[in-house]
Amino acid sequence: MKAQVKKGIVYLVLGFVVLFFLRLGYGYFYVEAATNSNVNAYPESFEFSKKNYASAKADNDGQPQTSSVDQKYEKIASVSSQSNSFDEDEKKLRELTVSHNALIQYEQNAGLPRNRKLNLAIGVPPRNFDSMVAKVKEIGKVVSLRVDKTDKTNEYKDLNAKKVSLEKTREGLIALKSKGGSIDESINLENRILEIESELQALGVSLGEFDKENEFCTVKVTLAEDATVKTGISFAQRVKVAFEWTVKFYLMMIFILLGIVGVAFLGTNVFEQFKSTQNHATKSETKSEDASKAKEE
Repeated sequence: MKAQVKKGIVYLVLGFVVLFFLRLGYGYFYVEAATNSNVNAYPESFEFSKKNYASAKADNDGQPQTSSVDQKYEKIASVSSQSNSFDEDEKKLRELTVSHNALIQYEQNAGLPRNRKLNLAIGVPPRNFDSMVAKVKEIGKVVSLRVDKTDKTNEYKDLNAKKVSLEKTREGLIALKSKGGSIDESINLENRILEIESELQALGVSLGEFDKENEFCTVKVTLAEDATVKTGISFAQRVKVAFEWTVKFYLMMIFILLGIVGVAFLGTNVFEQFKSTQNHATKSETKSEDASKAKEE
């Protein structure tokens, strides 16, 4: 009897130990993977509406010519990075902006500690663009990098041509004012001149973006905090969680098994009692039949 009790205790302890290590392994592999996939796994770039333009001297497809052409272009670098030292890396980005004579044109901060995200759109002088991008790549862990350059020379020429056309039209309308006319004609003429003035102002704003004094290229930086490396779960915490879960689950499992055994034992007793009652009734009927036959004889 004692040997059977000891064997039962050994099996119970082994079952507890096996379940404990299974739960500990689950915490290391499955839960860790799920946590890593949820914390800014792949920070995406953001939209930035402001346009920055730059200019460069360019030849016409390498063909010899007497003078070079002023090329206007838009150049945008989009860098997405993860950081496990978010505050330090944010400070580095701001220091880079100052050291490269750049300007932060858009800033967005989102999230709480351990899950923060910073979006910066930085206007960089064209001569410092490549150096700025190279330095930004050294901050955090780069997960995405894209550089786009779009020629805007024709757009710039179209705006200038439209400006010249509107200025000529305005001069012609002003000349008509000196010739006189009816009141209605003068009013319509004045309104048309005002419309042209408004269009010229809008054109002036658009052309101002191409002004050499305002030349910038754009560096869009997305910095996402990766909390899994910085604030990893300690081994002691994992053991504590695994032990508490195992005790709770194991006790629940034992109670369920005891319940099943109890129900089975009770069912067996009921069945045995029922079977005994049936046998007793059968025997009583047999005795009654034998007594009846004896009387008849």
